[in-house]
Amino acid sequence: MSLNMFVQHFINALGLGSLYGLVAVGYTMVYGILRLINFAHGDIFMLGAYFVYFATVVFKLPWAAGVALAVLGATVCGLLVDRVAYRPLRSAPRISALISAIGVSFLIENLAVVVFSGMPRPVVQPPLLMKPIPVGGVRLIPLGLMVPVISFLLVGALLWMVYRTKPGLAMRAISHDIETTRLMGVSVDGIIALTFALGSALAAVAGILWALRYPRVEPFMGLFPGIKAFIAAVFGGIGSIPGAMVGGILLGFVEIMSVAFFPTLSGYKDAFAFMLLIAILLFRPTGLMGERLEEKI
Repeated sequence: MSLNMFVQHFINALGLGSLYGLVAVGYTMVYGILRLINFAHGDIFMLGAYFVYFATVVFKLPWAAGVALAVLGATVCGLLVDRVAYRPLRSAPRISALISAIGVSFLIENLAVVVFSGMPRPVVQPPLLMKPIPVGGVRLIPLGLMVPVISFLLVGALLWMVYRTKPGLAMRAISHDIETTRLMGVSVDGIIALTFALGSALAAVAGILWALRYPRVEPFMGLFPGIKAFIAAVFGGIGSIPGAMVGGILLGFVEIMSVAFFPTLSGYKDAFAFMLLIAILLFRPTGLMGERLEEKI
């Protein structure tokens, strides 16, 4: 493999891994607080992509306005999922919340088929983001460079919020002991709703960037990215925000580089992700950067 090809694959892997990481952060935030896997998270990713499609293609809004409305709409959907499917089951057995999470995921996917139809729809890519920039022997696409930059900035802002603000302090307190935090006067439901809102906003941004990178939307587009992001969260350490991002990037490199070095195995690239999940569960269940978390009763 030539150096130019390696650089091209490196950039592609970094971009794909950054998208996995953005979605994985939402999984890990909710799990860190509630010990719950939000299986509807990949569907919020899908809704963000659909909202930006309708805003920019159907209603002809400028891209900036379309992105803002899409993120807002997906965030509201994430809050509704928490309010309707999870909050009533806070004190219920854990299996009830798990069943509710799976059920709301199926509901959103099939509702999207009914409302949006199952036909894939093309997303218009802004020409400015797709004009190649020759650098040496490599042709760089601005979108490919923009994806990891946006992802790192958003995760950096989230880490600042979690570790430098009072809502972030409340999130960390709830992750250790919900009842004691409630007795200290913290609005636990409000902080959990904030967690869902932030995770949904990140998933929406990832969905929008995904729709630009692979320019089409369809109701089940969040299924495999959602599963891959969950694998990334487990790989990096479920409950760790930096770990989720690192896990996503490493998973992106595993997928892209395995195909780059072994083209004949391109049909098995999804299998590599699941093999990675099995290996990490067998040999390091807490992930690369995770800590052992006590289950909440």
